[in-house]
Amino acid sequence: MTVIEQSGYDYQLEIDRLRDRFQFDFVSLALVQPAEDRFVLTWQYASGNHNERFKRIVLHSGKGVAGIVFKTGKSMLIQNVNADVGARDLFNFPIIAAEKLKSLGALPLWVEARVMGVLLAGFREENRMNPAVFNDFREQLGVTFGAFRIREVSQT
Repeated sequence: MTVIEQSGYDYQLEIDRLRDRFQFDFVSLALVQPAEDRFVLTWQYASGNHNERFKRIVLHSGKGVAGIVFKTGKSMLIQNVNADVGARDLFNFPIIAAEKLKSLGALPLWVEARVMGVLLAGFREENRMNPAVFNDFREQLGVTFGAFRIREVSQT
């Protein structure tokens, strides 16, 4: 049984609540898979999704939104996908393409000293996720999300 399963926390219900509370178009949770699956990340829970394509996305460390946040241990804010990512690099960010996101933020979720998940929230309109909205989201989440701690890599 994983730490996630042991927590008894309803992640689907909570991301549904986050989407409603902040009026996000899409919220998703990616989790690190066990060693036998080579520690890849997969999107396990979603709210506001257009289809089920997110479930087929498999990311390695450093690839895609979840892979970059996982590797660096730092949050990511993309205010305008068209300006900040561009059409030529969009294939490197499959969740953005699959869900037609235009503005998003992602937070690393920690278990002890390792990033074990990534929480992503986004909009299908440009510039809706800005530093003020992202900071408000992060602050209102607090320091925990189920079995995870929310912090930046530079913090102790």
